[in-house]
Amino acid sequence: MALIKCPECGKDISEYAIQCGYCFYPLKEKSVDTAVPTPKVSRIRNGKPSRNGNGTGSITHVKGNLRKPFRVTVTVGWKYDNEKGRVKQIRKNIGYFETRADAQIALANYIQNPYNIDASKITFAEIYEKWSTEHFPNISQSNIHGYNAAYKLCTDIQHMVFADIRLSHLQGIVDDCGKNYPTLRKLKVLFNVMYGYVMKNDVCSKDYSEFVDINKYKDRNPNKNEHTTFSKEEIKKLWNVVNHDEYMQIPLVLIYTGLRVGELWNLKTEDVDLADRYFEVTKSKTDAGVRTVPIAEKIAPFFEHWLSKHTEYVFTNRQGGQFKDRNFRDSYWQPTMDLLNFEHKPHDTRHTCISLLTANEVDDKIIRKIVGHAGKTVTETVYTHLEIDLLIEAINKI
Repeated sequence: MALIKCPECGKDISEYAIQCGYCFYPLKEKSVDTAVPTPKVSRIRNGKPSRNGNGTGSITHVKGNLRKPFRVTVTVGWKYDNEKGRVKQIRKNIGYFETRADAQIALANYIQNPYNIDASKITFAEIYEKWSTEHFPNISQSNIHGYNAAYKLCTDIQHMVFADIRLSHLQGIVDDCGKNYPTLRKLKVLFNVMYGYVMKNDVCSKDYSEFVDINKYKDRNPNKNEHTTFSKEEIKKLWNVVNHDEYMQIPLVLIYTGLRVGELWNLKTEDVDLADRYFEVTKSKTDAGVRTVPIAEKIAPFFEHWLSKHTEYVFTNRQGGQFKDRNFRDSYWQPTMDLLNFEHKPHDTRHTCISLLTANEVDDKIIRKIVGHAGKTVTETVYTHLEIDLLIEAINKI
């Protein structure tokens, strides 16, 4: 038998090979039916099944009390043995099976459609690492944070062989993680892109992600109204680290103003009167949110710092531009919370402001004026002309 070079990978292969054993490059047209072959049952001779034909793999019964004693081995390539002066097979195990019939089916499927055996044993975590290495350089930092956050929810399957993952595993993560609909949507996107990647690379042949159901959580927010205020110890910790990074100031600005996070990044320099220590919220989610907000003495230096940048918006990203919701949460808010080992959402600062004002016996009407809550009575609704010094006096109590 003579050896020839594979035109695709350049390896030495048999002149009779119909495809390269290394890269599976087709060399000759198969003269067989393309239908999935029916596994041939080996004849029994002297109590033992006969051997399969050359190049068709083998099935062996492993001795011992094993649950899956039938091992399937196939030839995945060839190498030249210099010592013996001949070509030798490179063999790998497809797997172990409970019955010989199961082993024959697995072998027949492999012969019909050879796949990367090593890839078929790769884990979810390994796939994520490979996919992210290729994909992350081409997407924004906020999207990277989103994918990483979704991946952290998948702890139950991270070390599973990807080919062994089923719909029940994916749906279980969705049902048990307790996240709201936007987070679940990102989680499903992660499942979709992961399956697209593995199917492209022949790791598995079925996309279970398309059957994952998140619609039942569309009108339900498991985290709704589950806001927790910052404790005194946490606020003290924020003050201790405030000089380490200018973005450490942001949680304190939110706490001492009661701003909604969207109101913070929409605040323009032209709307701040630092001399008289107040600013105007001109864009808010509610009519009551359009208001005058006092600047507490404690955070006046923060405003001086940010205003010295002379940007259109007071609080900006590292490029000097306006914050965007996902970018703010993923690239600025969450890293700060992680660094301090806090578990807080941006809106918790607003609840903290209201709680501190209430604890210091500030009149409820003034609290509503500062934070932009609509009044519940006619008296509260028309009470709109409080003096700014009264608001400043109130905010300085916290």
